[in-house]
Amino acid sequence: MVPRQAPRDGQIGFLYLPPIRVQGISVAGEQTAVGIPEYNIVFDIGLCPRPVLSAPILALSHTHMDHVAGLPYYFSQRFFQKLPTGKCYCPAVMAEPLRAMMRSWIALERQETPFEIVGMEPGDEVEVKPNTYLRAHASSHTIPSLAYALVERRKKLREEFIDLPQERVRQLRLAGDEISRVVEVPLVAYTGDTEPAPFLYHADFVNARVVITECTFFDLDHQDKAKIGKHLHVEDLRPLLAAWKAQYVVVVHASRRALLALAREKLNDVAGSRGADSVHMLMDFRANRKRLEAQAIEFDEVPTTEVSSGEITETS
Repeated sequence: MVPRQAPRDGQIGFLYLPPIRVQGISVAGEQTAVGIPEYNIVFDIGLCPRPVLSAPILALSHTHMDHVAGLPYYFSQRFFQKLPTGKCYCPAVMAEPLRAMMRSWIALERQETPFEIVGMEPGDEVEVKPNTYLRAHASSHTIPSLAYALVERRKKLREEFIDLPQERVRQLRLAGDEISRVVEVPLVAYTGDTEPAPFLYHADFVNARVVITECTFFDLDHQDKAKIGKHLHVEDLRPLLAAWKAQYVVVVHASRRALLALAREKLNDVAGSRGADSVHMLMDFRANRKRLEAQAIEFDEVPTTEVSSGEITETS
C-alpha cells in the first residue's frame, strides 16, 4: 500500500488590509512570526518562514521557544544572503540571554554571525521609518514580555490658525511662530502573548488602525487554562472589541486544538456588530483566500498569493 503524503505544513497566512499586509504563521505552542512588510518589521520569530528574512527589524514579545526559536536562523540567513544585519528588539531583561544564545552558535557553526539585539523597557521607542516609531508596552505573560505599537507622528496646523488665510499662516511661520502641533497616529498594535491587562486599553491600542491580538482559547471550558497560561480567551475579546476603534482586528496564536468553524462562530459572537468584515483570523486560509479574490475583482487584478483551506489542525 502506498502511504499517504505527509500533510503540508508551514503555510503563510495572508491578509491585505489596505494599505498594509499582515502575513506570517501563528499557532500557539508551535511558532509565531507575523510580518508587516510596509513597515519592514516582524513581530516574533518562532521559526523563520521565508517572507520574514526580508524584514530588517524584529520585535520579540517574549522568549518562549515558539516565539524566538527562529532568531539564530534569521541572523545566519541574512548573513549568508549578504543582507544587512537585522536588528532585534526585545524585553530588556532578556537581551543578554539572547546575546549569549547567539554567541553559543559561534562554536557550532565555526563562524561569527553578526547580530544586533536591543533591550527595551515599557515606554521606550525607536524610529523604524521616518516619523514612524516602535513603542514598547508592558504586557502580562508568564515570563518578561512586551507588547508593541507602531505610531506615526504627523505635523498639523494648530487649531487657532486653521481659519486664517494661507498667506497669513505663511507670514507667521516666517516670523518664527510655532504654527504646527505634533499628532500621534497609532497604525498597528501587537499584543503578543498576554492575559487581560491595562495596556490593552492604552490609546495606542484603542486608536490603532490595525490591532493584531493573540487569542489562544475558544472553548468555554478552557477559560481556566487561559488564566493559568496568561493567555487571552475569546471571551476576553468581548470588552476589547467594544473598546478598540480599529478598522481591522487580526486574531493570531490560536491553539492547534481549535476548529476554525467553532473559532469563527465564537469570534462573530463576541464581535457583535463589528462582524466578520473587520475581525479576521490570520490562519483562516479559506476565508482569507475568498476575501483576497473579492479584493482582486474589486481592483480588477489576479491574486498571486497561494493559500489553502482547512482547520488549524490540518493547515497550520
